[in-house]
Amino acid sequence: MARSVGISRERVVAVAAELADAQGLDQLTLAQVAARLGVRLPSLYNHVDGLPGLRRELALLGCRQLLERISRAAIGKAAETAVIAVAQALRAYALEHPGVYDATVRAPAADDLELQELSRSIVNVVVVVLEPFGLSDEAAVHAVRGLRSISHGFVSLELAGGFGLPLDRDESFLRLLQTYLAGLSSLEQAAER
Repeated sequence: MARSVGISRERVVAVAAELADAQGLDQLTLAQVAARLGVRLPSLYNHVDGLPGLRRELALLGCRQLLERISRAAIGKAAETAVIAVAQALRAYALEHPGVYDATVRAPAADDLELQELSRSIVNVVVVVLEPFGLSDEAAVHAVRGLRSISHGFVSLELAGGFGLPLDRDESFLRLLQTYLAGLSSLEQAAER
């Protein structure tokens, strides 16, 4: 096996991301990454802490990319328009990078401060986008969970080929988001009474 010169942690993670996106996170192995890089498997341990470490690196990559994507989507938008833009950005990311997105789904370990901070930053973007709805802190967390669940559920079904009817999936997703937003507006109106 020809030895690659100058591999780095970033290159290992990039190759792992390509493989995870192409075949699924659960199918990813260190042997595949090593073969793609043209190195022996033990060489990868100089860059990542085994498969769990590689999956953590993919989660970090995915969270950074998601944070950047949803932050950019929210710029210059407010209320319903911002919520829809953020959800559409999340969905687009998951469709483009299904393996890396899958690495972001689990809550970070209690001792993983870096991943916790990134996850918190993503939540904070969504909380800010939801501010116009006048939700209490607790209600905002429920709303963030709801939006995440809607987006994740839809994209999971989409990636699994679960939408076989010849209807526009973009339109279905938009209608789902509009229903969610109508619910948030109802909560806001009830709180004002």
